[in-house]
Amino acid sequence: MPSEGFLKEMQTIGEKFLLKLQKLPKAETVEIVSFCLLLLFIVTVLSLMTIACSCCCSRCCCKGGPDHRGRKSQVQPTAHV
Repeated sequence: MPSEGFLKEMQTIGEKFLLKLQKLPKAETVEIVSFCLLLLFIVTVLSLMTIACSCCCSRCCCKGGPDHRGRKSQVQPTAHV
């Protein structure tokens, strides 16, 4: 099943992340800075996605959906003389 493989992959990534966190106090300065930059990048991407989704959803859901209809004007028949 594809979901089992995905869950196993996520668990592996989580274990690697926890291992890096445990080794971080003993790491070199370059490793600490690179880890912080990577973490900052991930947080930035997630926050921008959250902002984009909340703006999109508030525009669609809160105002009753987009109204693409324009003004309706009645057309009168012309009189032929």
